[in-house]
Parts: sequence; C-alpha cells; structure tokens
Amino acid sequence: MLEIINLKPEAFGLDISDLSLKIIKLKKRGKSFYLASFGEAEIKPGIIKDGEIKDEKKLAEIIKKAVGSVRGEKLKTKHVIASLPEEKAFLQVIQMPKMTEEDLRSAIIYEAENYIPLPIEEVYLDFQIIEPLQNHLDHFDVLIVALPKKIVDSYSNSLKMAGLQPIAFEVESQSIARALIKNEIATRPTLIIDLGETRSSFIIFSGTCIKFSFCLPVSSQLFTQAIVKNLGVTFAEAEKLKIEYGLEEKIKMASGDSKTEVEKYKGQVFESLVPSLVDLIQQIKRYQDYYRSYSSHEHLPLNNKGISSSILLCGGGANLKGLPEILILELKNSVDLGNPWVNIFPEGKKETINMSFEKSLGYTTAIGLALRGVKESK
Repeated sequence: MLEIINLKPEAFGLDISDLSLKIIKLKKRGKSFYLASFGEAEIKPGIIKDGEIKDEKKLAEIIKKAVGSVRGEKLKTKHVIASLPEEKAFLQVIQMPKMTEEDLRSAIIYEAENYIPLPIEEVYLDFQIIEPLQNHLDHFDVLIVALPKKIVDSYSNSLKMAGLQPIAFEVESQSIARALIKNEIATRPTLIIDLGETRSSFIIFSGTCIKFSFCLPVSSQLFTQAIVKNLGVTFAEAEKLKIEYGLEEKIKMASGDSKTEVEKYKGQVFESLVPSLVDLIQQIKRYQDYYRSYSSHEHLPLNNKGISSSILLCGGGANLKGLPEILILELKNSVDLGNPWVNIFPEGKKETINMSFEKSLGYTTAIGLALRGVKESK
C-alpha cells in the first residue's frame, strides 16, 4: 500500500527488519514465476531499533552492498517494493456507509481519526475496500492502514541514498499474507504466526483481507537468550543448541575431543525454552479469544467462524524443532509450516534448487513483496 507513483515497472522485494534485510526478485516464465535473484545481509544492532531507523546512511550502505551482491541474476532494476515495520503500523477494519469511492476517501480521513492515536496530518493513510465472500452488504467493510510519516520518510530516504527508487511500501503482514494464503482467499479465518529474530507478528486473515495484526516481543532471539541464561553458554553456542535440538528433551553433545556423545544437558535446552513457549501459547489463546468476539461480523461461506483448523507458521523461528507438535497439543488445532511459494510454484512444490524450504520461511515477507512486484509490472 502507500503508492509512491503510478508507474508499474519491474521491481524486486526488499524486507528490512531490525537486524537483517532480505531481497527477492521474481520473474515470469510463461504463466508462472521463478526465483531470479535473492540475497540477505546483517544489520548491526542500533542502526534500526524497534522498527525506527537510527542511522539512515549506514542502512543505505548495507542495502547498496546487498543489492550488488545478490545470488542468481544480477538486479538490473532500481525499482523496489519495500516492507515497513509492523510495530509502527495501525491496521483497523471499520464499517462505512455505501458511497462513491471519491466520497469514501474523504470520509475515511475523518473517520480514521477515531482509530489512529496520532494526528491525521502526521500519518500516511491508505485504505482497502474488503469484498465479502458471501452476501451483498448494505455498507462497506474497509481496512485502513496508517503509518507515521517520519517512519515512512526515513525508509524512503535510506532507499534513495542507496540508489534505489521505491515505487511502493507495504506493511509486513500484508506481504506475508500474500505469500502464504492460496490465491489470497481464505474461506475460514486463518492465524499466521511470523516468528522473527526480534519479535513475532500474529496475523488473522479472513476472506480476502487481513482483519487483525499484533506484534509481541516473543522471538527467536529471546529463545536463544533463555538458553544462554539457563545453561551458561555463549550466544553462539546457545544458537547451535537451539537449532540442533530445539524442543527435543534429550540433548547429546560431544565430550571434549572424543567422538563419543554423552548426555550432557538432558532436557535442559527444552526446559530453558519452556517459559518463552508458555508465553507464546498464552498469547495465541488470548488473540484467538479476542478474534472470536469479533467473528460474528464475518461474511464467509457456510458461516465459518473462529480460527480455521490450520495455523500457519513462518519466519526463521518457525524452524524450531518440535514447535508445531507442541502447539498442536496445547492449542488443539492443526499447526503447519506455511509455504511461501504457494502462489508462485506448481501445487505442492516448496523449494528451489537455490533455496531450501526451511530457508524460505525466513524470506516469507520478501517473497510476498516480490510477488506484488512481478504481478504489477508491465
């Protein structure tokens, strides 16, 4: 959303988070798409904090270097569709009387003031009319999206300093939903959990649109820090333990130079992760309950209420071993790893020669951005 210009040139997707950035470029091949270019780079702590850029120049340098060193085909376009931080966005579904789109645009500016906790002149505001999957409505359901101008302008400045031309910005949740929801239609409400490095996003998608989005500090990095604290190992060692064993209850490690493996941390990695895991589960239940109080307003086939039987996980943290199985037991829902390629590759395909399925989970936002770029290009 938040269009910059009306032209629709070829563009790549750029996902920028606090500690990393990811690049995806898709190209058309007949009636389908293929992965043309991809890349990533680390962002040192402090350059971006809680979604707010603290050093535009340093970020621009990182972006420029990353763009010039992508794998696959060289990026020949300077046009980019970039993500904006979820924690800085305000998303709200509101109801408006039927009217022309021109009148609706004017009316929403006034109505939005009741929902956005900032002066309307300090935000960029966009909206989307939500088409019902069932019945004709006597009103409009409208998704409004607003972000502080200072945040958007800062991201725009960094991109331009890197020699790029932003043609659109989009809140992360919108890109994630585009990547994971088949044909961008869900006949039952679906909960998407994006487990990122520094925070997690809970996204409820229903019908043809996002209905709610929340950010929480439960994160992959928090899991690692819990292991550091509980086991007294370095962050790098804790990260290796988390990746190798995850939520498995028996931990075997090499003893010194010996090739013999011994049970050194029996259950301790699992126990280290339990508090953060409990917090995650409680938050999921909380937002499921919150959404159920709203779901009576859904306009879906067969009166499909509540969260669907499938919860989708994405983000690098979704690769934590044992996580889907534990969530299934605790939530009594099926929990699946989302497929970021579901709207790009043939049915059932989840990876490419250049990128494994596990790695692609961390690229979900960038894939959604790139998908918009290739669909809108002329």
